[in-house]
Amino acid sequence: MSFPRCALLWARLPAGRWAGHRAAVCSVLRARGEPLPGALGRVSTAASASSSSSASGGSKAPNTSLFVPLTVKPQGPSADGDVGAELTRPLDKNEVKKILDKFYKRKEIQKLGADYGLDARLFHQAFVSFRNYIMQSHSLDVDIHIILNDICFSAAHVDDLFPFFLRHAKQIFPVLECKDDLRKISDLRIPPNWYPEARAIQRKIIFHSGPTNSGKTYHAIQKYLSAKSGVYCGPLKLLAHEIFEKSNAAGVPCDLVTGEERVTIEPDGKQAAHVACTVEMCSVTTPYEVAVIDEIQMIKDPARGWAWTRALLGLCAEEVHLCGESAAIDLVTELMYTTGEEVEVRNYKRLTPISVLDHALESLDNLRPGDCIVCFSKNDIYSVSRQIEIRGLESAVIYGSLPPGTKLAQAKKFNDPDDPCKILVATDAIGMGLNLSIRRIIFYSLIKPTINEKGEKEIEPITTSQALQIAGRAGRFSSKYKEGEVTTMNREDLSLLKEILNRHVEPIKAAGLHPTAEQIEMFAYHLPDTTLSNLIDIFVDFSQVDGQYFVCNMDDFKFSAELIQHIPLSLRVRYVFCTAPINKKQPFVCSSLLQFARQYSRNQPLTFSWLRRYIKWPLLSPKNIKDLMDLEAVHDVLDLYLWLSYRFIDMFPDASLVRDLQKELDGIIQDGVHNITKLIKISETHKLLNLESLSAESQSRSSGTLKGQARRVRGTKTLGSKAAEPPIPSAGEKSLASRLVQQGLLTADMLKQLEKEWLTQQMEHDKDRTEPGTHSKGTRRKKKEPDSD
Repeated sequence: MSFPRCALLWARLPAGRWAGHRAAVCSVLRARGEPLPGALGRVSTAASASSSSSASGGSKAPNTSLFVPLTVKPQGPSADGDVGAELTRPLDKNEVKKILDKFYKRKEIQKLGADYGLDARLFHQAFVSFRNYIMQSHSLDVDIHIILNDICFSAAHVDDLFPFFLRHAKQIFPVLECKDDLRKISDLRIPPNWYPEARAIQRKIIFHSGPTNSGKTYHAIQKYLSAKSGVYCGPLKLLAHEIFEKSNAAGVPCDLVTGEERVTIEPDGKQAAHVACTVEMCSVTTPYEVAVIDEIQMIKDPARGWAWTRALLGLCAEEVHLCGESAAIDLVTELMYTTGEEVEVRNYKRLTPISVLDHALESLDNLRPGDCIVCFSKNDIYSVSRQIEIRGLESAVIYGSLPPGTKLAQAKKFNDPDDPCKILVATDAIGMGLNLSIRRIIFYSLIKPTINEKGEKEIEPITTSQALQIAGRAGRFSSKYKEGEVTTMNREDLSLLKEILNRHVEPIKAAGLHPTAEQIEMFAYHLPDTTLSNLIDIFVDFSQVDGQYFVCNMDDFKFSAELIQHIPLSLRVRYVFCTAPINKKQPFVCSSLLQFARQYSRNQPLTFSWLRRYIKWPLLSPKNIKDLMDLEAVHDVLDLYLWLSYRFIDMFPDASLVRDLQKELDGIIQDGVHNITKLIKISETHKLLNLESLSAESQSRSSGTLKGQARRVRGTKTLGSKAAEPPIPSAGEKSLASRLVQQGLLTADMLKQLEKEWLTQQMEHDKDRTEPGTHSKGTRRKKKEPDSD
């Protein structure tokens, strides 16, 4: 059968199913210089135009490494028999393999595949799948069987296989069939148009710009309280709670809305005219007189920036008050220009002076009342707290994973003038949401692990914005200290701190965006067999944004999607589970998300009694740091339950009981944190100061120092020999003890105690070895970890 005759037969096939293949045949004919059959020429024009449009796909070429091939199973024996073999003859598999190999090597075919979106990688994967399908099928469709038979007898050209190959390629890579549609769905340009209610009114935008403790938020809140209706959007639950309480205390009825909590102040359950919420929870359809968006500079946040963009563009308020750093002014002005709204900027200066000291603290012996030591890892928190306790001082402790109630209790303890606790040890969690009476901020370190826009972990000095936010907590206007001071723990860090604080804060250049559930559903309609995680990757790759925007990092979403991928859930339910805020560093929290999703898929409500059994309630007070961390993880699991209870009320029915349970757990954690130095001491006794194993957050910092040394010390111990002594440092190398003292992980007193304990253990070890009959030949005695670790 000649190629023109084959094409003519194609032209007679039904248009709906075979139009794309007719277009492909037409392309091959043109490439070979063959005349087009009349029928094929008539139908090929529209199909060719469509395919060329699809092939062009827009300005940005897709990242084809994201296209995961689907499996197309070979055909088994047909009930009707092998019709193709009956019409022609059975195919010689060896001959077919030679034909397929020749087809693969044809440059013209590779070029034609590229025109349809098959780059070298996709072409190879599609061909391997196509060849396996042909070679492993018991019987083939009549059309492809006839073409292969004709090629074997030289009655057709090997290029005639292309329409069948392309059909197969679109089966395993369905994205090739709908690239234009996917680009339209993922087009994130002109986001102001997503909010027609906000565009229907002319809003007044007021930007309150100033540093920490300048009164900018206070002035915005006064407008909020004096309005007939208003919404406050904050970055933290603590801040939403604070405005909720202030508003109601001022006689302005206010509701509270966070991801895990809804509080309606009116007894009949009617919504109040004012609401305080976390920024993700704000309504963009409810009309307000005044809206306040706090910490607007977080519009650049790689993970959460989309929430500030949504609030800024979508809130339906006559006046929108923005509070934040001056670095966001230019971007906000530019964004509002696209909505036709002008921005009024009100600048504020700090209410109390703050100064950077010319000397570092250098020793914890130099601490004085009102000091706050800022650390960037739990490891440092534990170490510093223990050293302060050794000096006979009391300290409060605040870090990010503590429950809000525990943070407030520790803040109250530190602020209380009658409480003996006068020192605060905290992470940068104090930068927002807590009112603290701090005289002096002391940076224990200037290095902080961060996640960049690509989701990669970076360890580098804190930014100017972060340093100003933290340093600004000293000498606040409402505290008893009217002047603030800032310094570092180590002398060598002081010059770097001054340099960081004196740098100009870089203007924010872009605002975050995030795909909606509706957009992902439309994507899934076109790619029904693609996993949710892969859908997100393809969406982000296909997305187009204006220059003032970026697509937020979605690694946490994808982590959850992969975690529950094997559980049968509808796409919308799966999407909601994946947006649940969890700490993926907490294994128990991750396994709880998995368990909750599994229960949901079985249509088994997660009752209060089930949850109590799952978390093994009642829980005991923590006896060491690990116990405390486990309790914090359980608190996060209860948060997860409450978050899901507001999305799936029927399946998570006992929110009020769980909230009471969480308050009880908060009290247990508060007791643990109150006695944290005792817990640290017990942990030291059992873990012998191997603190880096307590927190994954500090592993990267300690892997080359304490942990590496401990590993080397343990590695020197051999069976049947004396307990190994720590390696003797070379002349130019500091000893382990010296380095630990320099890092602040050991004091002279602790070093003496360690030496005594190590000598005692060595004596006991030698005594055990000299006792007859203690160890039989060939048995391995359990090794003891030397105290020097």
